[in-house]
Amino acid sequence: MLNAPLSIDVRRGAVAGLGELLADKRIATEGRVAIAVGPGQGDQIAEHVRPSLSSCDVFHVEGGTVDAAVDLTAKLRAGSYEAVVGIGGGRTIDATKYAATLSGIPMVSVATNLSHDGICSPVASLVHDKGKGSFGVVMPLAMIVDLDYVHAAPARLIRAGIGDVVSNLSAVEDWLLAADECGERVDRMALTVARTAAEALLHQPESIESDRFLTVLAEGLVLSGMAMAFAGDSRPASGGDHEILHAIDHLFPGTANHGELAGIGAAFCFHLRATHLGSGKDRLDDILACLARHGLPRLPGDVGLTVEQFAEAVEYAPRTRPGRYTILEFLGLDQGATLKAVEEYVQAHGG
Repeated sequence: MLNAPLSIDVRRGAVAGLGELLADKRIATEGRVAIAVGPGQGDQIAEHVRPSLSSCDVFHVEGGTVDAAVDLTAKLRAGSYEAVVGIGGGRTIDATKYAATLSGIPMVSVATNLSHDGICSPVASLVHDKGKGSFGVVMPLAMIVDLDYVHAAPARLIRAGIGDVVSNLSAVEDWLLAADECGERVDRMALTVARTAAEALLHQPESIESDRFLTVLAEGLVLSGMAMAFAGDSRPASGGDHEILHAIDHLFPGTANHGELAGIGAAFCFHLRATHLGSGKDRLDDILACLARHGLPRLPGDVGLTVEQFAEAVEYAPRTRPGRYTILEFLGLDQGATLKAVEEYVQAHGG
């Protein structure tokens, strides 16, 4: 299997081309294809494309869990399929990526929303008995984003993707900090691609109602995934911002979705840089303006967390990614200093 997508199609009506895509002999030489669908629009899309496929079976993925992915793996192996198409949101696609990797077959990703960069990345975030973990997987061999289906998805999920892409700006600053402080190797291609994805989205004047904006968002999510593939891990798209969101998921599960928390985490990390390093104030202002423009949460209270709860998550955050060096590890703030930093952030930007 290839390490980067051979085809990326973002447009209205893109799903109609799935049959032709799967006829590509680099994906399936004999046409034995499985389709994995999640809740929501997955069944509708599967029925739409089934007539264009010579032979396929449809399987339902029950959530983004390791158990669901392993169950799908058993079905893929039993059917001797040449490829699998994952249709749905991030959880369905993550489970399908994991199953495809365990089965040793290529995967095509058909995203029904643009909530986070998992739609085309070498990482699968799955729930297991002890919480949620990130697993290395092979990237989808091809990707389809049909804007008709994206428009039909809940607006909150689309907005979440904005927060996830914009958080790349925090992640790449953490990577450079780790290089300066710890001698960590930086892949400049991966860093540049991740930063470019966020920059392209940061100042886009249009809204999620615009096809142009959704195309830029989809491309940004794909570029984030490719940046991770270049780097060999999630470093270019996951820094202190994601440590904070994973801590919130662990301490206060169900608070908000991935992208919403990534946006808040990125803004807070730039607040720390501005306060303690004297840099990043302009970038902080840009991120906060972007989040506000698209109706994304910016403050702990916007997602139902108190200042004390958010401070608890920030203090816990480094434990979520042992060995990853970010602004949080660099500052090493104790409980009192963390609470003070969160209070200052809320006071400065709560108006």
